[in-house]
Amino acid sequence: MFTGIVEEIGEIKNIKHGSKSVVLTIQGKTVTKDSKVGDSIAVNGVCLTATSIEKDIFTADVMAETIRRSALGSLKQGSKVNLERAMLCNGRFGGHIVSGHIDGMGTIRNLSREDNAVWVTIAATPEILKYIVEKGSIAIDGISLTVAYVDNEVFKVSIIPHTANETTLLTKNKGDIVNLENDIVGKYVEKLMKYNHQDTTVKSNIDMEMLNRYGFI
Repeated sequence: MFTGIVEEIGEIKNIKHGSKSVVLTIQGKTVTKDSKVGDSIAVNGVCLTATSIEKDIFTADVMAETIRRSALGSLKQGSKVNLERAMLCNGRFGGHIVSGHIDGMGTIRNLSREDNAVWVTIAATPEILKYIVEKGSIAIDGISLTVAYVDNEVFKVSIIPHTANETTLLTKNKGDIVNLENDIVGKYVEKLMKYNHQDTTVKSNIDMEMLNRYGFI
């Protein structure tokens, strides 16, 4: 579990391509400090497992399904990436609940400056947009951000200077692809609402007679 508060900007040092998968070698001085093999590290919002760690370098396997679902397949040697270790139970929860399981990708439609902030407009599919609400949260390349506008085609976020300096988002250009993860709460609510409307054959053994028999009423 992550918070969407990026700890540092790392760098892709090497990419080893398989037939459908890749092995990423990533440099990150902060995220490797107290990490060990098997720990989870979010790379541009994608939860990956560290398979080796040596000094400030770690490697991670990226399976074919992750390549299909995210923008990790477009990374190159030298690419900058947002990095975050899994959250600690005794730490501040500064962002929102981020699982590191990408829902899909979006395309940067426009970037425009307003005083000290930059508006980023991102186009996404209806399957992603339906979970986005104004003033709600979304993770873009692993960055926890507040949605300032949403319609049937795009949503917008406003980037303050600190976020611009500490993440890779404003190094992107119009037409670039980003990873998107919706707020997890909305997805669970939708699932439960659909389940409650399903015809189920599961019957409860609890009835008024049973409650009376055991002294509940």
